[in-house]
Amino acid sequence: MAFGIKRDELVAWKKTVGNGEIAFLTHYWLDERFPDCHTVTKAGCADLDKLMAWGKQYGLRPEWIDHRNDYPHFDLFGKHEHDILLAEGLSEQLERFGLLHDIKKA
Repeated sequence: MAFGIKRDELVAWKKTVGNGEIAFLTHYWLDERFPDCHTVTKAGCADLDKLMAWGKQYGLRPEWIDHRNDYPHFDLFGKHEHDILLAEGLSEQLERFGLLHDIKKA
């Protein structure tokens, strides 16, 4: 279940992804499979080669891409989410969703 984002944020993310650019969308998230994770960041791009190359730099595997609808994306959570958002200069997302604390290394 996703919550904590505005419709215009989702529309902007979809537009950017559809234009073949890497785009990020962070929101609160509850999934019983991941009880310690309360947010997820979708890193998407309609250009699959570009998305795979982007993910490779962070150790993300192509088989982890969610090919749902027209918006292929990686779901980032936990330490990956934290570290990638920092590396991408998106600390405002970390702050907004209370993720600025240090994540323990797995």
